[in-house]
Amino acid sequence: MIHFALATTILVISLAANARTPSEIYEQAAKSTVVIRNFDGTGKPQSMGSGVVLPNKDIATNCHVIKNAGQIKIRIDKKEYPALLRYSDWERDVCSLSVSGIAAPPIEVGSTKRLKVGARVYAIGAPKGLELSLSEGIVSSLREARGGRYIQTTAAISPGSSGGGLYDEDGTLIGLTTFYLAEGQNLNFALPVEWIEELPNRTKQTPMSDRPETWWMARSSELEGQQNYQEMLTHCKRWTEAHPENPVAWNDLGAAYHSLGMLANAVAAYQKALQLNPEFFTAWSNLGITWGRLRDHPKAIEALRQAIAINPEYVNAWYSLGNIYGATEKTDQAIEAHKQVLRINPEHVGAWRGIGLGYGMNRQYEKAISAYQQVVRLAPADADSWMMLGVNYALTKQRDKVIEVYKHLKTLDASRAEQFFRDWVAP
Repeated sequence: MIHFALATTILVISLAANARTPSEIYEQAAKSTVVIRNFDGTGKPQSMGSGVVLPNKDIATNCHVIKNAGQIKIRIDKKEYPALLRYSDWERDVCSLSVSGIAAPPIEVGSTKRLKVGARVYAIGAPKGLELSLSEGIVSSLREARGGRYIQTTAAISPGSSGGGLYDEDGTLIGLTTFYLAEGQNLNFALPVEWIEELPNRTKQTPMSDRPETWWMARSSELEGQQNYQEMLTHCKRWTEAHPENPVAWNDLGAAYHSLGMLANAVAAYQKALQLNPEFFTAWSNLGITWGRLRDHPKAIEALRQAIAINPEYVNAWYSLGNIYGATEKTDQAIEAHKQVLRINPEHVGAWRGIGLGYGMNRQYEKAISAYQQVVRLAPADADSWMMLGVNYALTKQRDKVIEVYKHLKTLDASRAEQFFRDWVAP
């Protein structure tokens, strides 16, 4: 029998051995990355972008890279080849090109299904018409979309990068870098690789819309990040009018209504999204959160359970479920829900705080102390959690620890420190 610690060490060594460095990812992916040049009917250059070689030897790129093209040429390894449009999905802004005689190796295709916020990613393209370059970042947000998950990343995207590849730490293609919003910071977007796989079944030989789905989604994300909810509401109303069958548009409309306190409208928008896509777990979770704000806790729990049934790894749903259980004093269920959050993300401050609160309400003070110790480790400036840690020390008669917490609280929040002194130190 292999000892657990030894087995763990072997696993870590194995994973480390298989991990790819940024240089290795670039070296491999660059061989499968092309520069795409768009010419008008007279041969005059119009625009430039990037593309990746697929396993069938077609080139995947954004449709806007080849918009209004009279001629398309791709360049790789200092050679240029004529290209023709093969498949196109103008709504999603993903197209593929057929090229004869290209010798470039195909890219390895990955998936966004297990991708998580915070994951390291790499973008490879030809920004501003330069030769291929690599930018590194993390996944800052994931947006559920029809047929995949839309990726927001801190990896830099510039003019000319459109249509290039976004890669995970294993060097597999997880998306196409689509565009960035110049007025925002780190607002860079990639469409999911699943949209490339669905392309042959969705091809439409129609002119590209000036506002593809990716633009609507990105603009909504930008306004939400700016907390400009009134403008987000206006934008999402226009989106649902332009694409009434898009569940993501209705979900974002619900989010705008929710943020403005228009909760009944939010419920209606989320329900419309779920009517269009009953498996849309983000909408189920958002609906549950809204029912929670309306204090209809049974409906909130039911909706959040629906989200979790569809995606057991969805942290937001587990965390919101824990908060609903906590609000209804179902402390055991709250603790278990927050433990599920920590199973997925052991560094989730809110879940540790919720567990500490639940154990405290159950008078399991030592377990509450352990949870709050994790909170202050992860959020050392959180005066409220330091105070709750001190309260639990006091309830377990650990006087020296109570004094230590009081002294530390004075450095964080003098008023809280004095309150803590009156209630738990002076008596």
